Amino acid sequence: MVTSNTRDNSIPPKPLTLVGIGCGGRTRTYCELAARDPDRYRVIAGADPNPARLDLLRQLSNNPDFRGFPDDQALLAAGRLADVCIIGTQDAYHIQPAIQAMEVGYDLLLEKPIAGNPREILDLLEIADRLGRKVLVCHVLRYAPFYVKVHEILSSGELGELISMDAREGVGPWHQAHSYVRGHWAVTGNATPMLIAKSCHDLDILSWLAGRPCRHVNSYGSLGHFHTGNAPEGAPARCTDGCPHAETCPYNALLYATQHRSWLQWVMDGGATASDADVRAWLTHSPWGRCVYRCDNDAVDHQVVAMEFEHGLTATFTMTAFDHGRNLTLNGTKGVLRGGHAVKNMTGHDIMVARHDGTTAFHDLTILGGGYEDHGGADPGLIEAMDQEFAKPAHAMRSGLHASVESHLMGYAAESSRLTGQAVDMAAYRRGLEAPSAARTPC
Repeated sequence: MVTSNTRDNSIPPKPLTLVGIGCGGRTRTYCELAARDPDRYRVIAGADPNPARLDLLRQLSNNPDFRGFPDDQALLAAGRLADVCIIGTQDAYHIQPAIQAMEVGYDLLLEKPIAGNPREILDLLEIADRLGRKVLVCHVLRYAPFYVKVHEILSSGELGELISMDAREGVGPWHQAHSYVRGHWAVTGNATPMLIAKSCHDLDILSWLAGRPCRHVNSYGSLGHFHTGNAPEGAPARCTDGCPHAETCPYNALLYATQHRSWLQWVMDGGATASDADVRAWLTHSPWGRCVYRCDNDAVDHQVVAMEFEHGLTATFTMTAFDHGRNLTLNGTKGVLRGGHAVKNMTGHDIMVARHDGTTAFHDLTILGGGYEDHGGADPGLIEAMDQEFAKPAHAMRSGLHASVESHLMGYAAESSRLTGQAVDMAAYRRGLEAPSAARTPC
């Protein structure tokens, strides 16, 4: 990298320069946060076929010389314009621009998931190593104050030897309906499985806290609620077609014009400030206007994963559409750590450590401003650490590609287990992925 992070040099470090491919919500979030610190970051350019999204990124960049491109090919054809390229395209379109950007000379800030299938993930790792590029994966929870503190407590030895872990993610019913029933990640074949699209964050945190390879994975789950079998009698294909249950249905799409308007900024150009009439007109043809029980979705709405790590450490993870927030329990030989949404609501504290000697300690956190999707300061935390991370060797980056491959493969292995009903041996699974193409079997 051309950027130094040594703060006490007599010559100030050059700002880390950024370009974005795909100017949707995640790229805009990172660029907006970066543009607030012009001594450390500069947003140089962006590429998106949607002019409105490109114009919004231009405004957020605070750079009068910002360059806009109609697509990734045009941006990459211009050569290496900056230090880091943000890959913020939809899930299925990460791998091609990521490889091409590295070939042009960019290091990457790569939105999760890394790629649309596990073999592409290993291919990307091989290419990055061969080209000598650094890839920072947006596993932003590794930078959230909550998980940073949990990792610190665990590393301090306060819990003793870690024996088991349990993590839960309540996606939230409206979020599930918006993103995984009506939205971009509803059809697994067009995106990635739910564990990868939404919960790779959580599997990555378990991998980070474990600090050792995962040996075995087993998983169960299904689409239990959001399907035609649960459609109320007389419900039409679209909420705008006059549903008799409009007043009582919590998923009525017309609520986008009222209590759920904030969700429109990610899917409707100008939606955050559009008139109610414009929102209703948009809903008559948008995927987000469909009845949640009459969509083409196949993403699961609940799933459990059981994991065994080296040296006998076990972990469980539960994803459900029908709860809110993340919760975590770590069981150690000296104490139990509990933290997250439920603990905060019950105790007013972020983290509680109940020691086996009968004493209890509480930890409260200061959450950085900004961010998205209740990441709890994770997005600002990532940007705060980003230039320092790119100054490290590739294998030492906190959420670098080398670290992130492990948890992604755990997620894909769990989906394989869910579909086949068989536990997955992770070493054998990876060997199968790394085998020559002619010898590969479907994963």
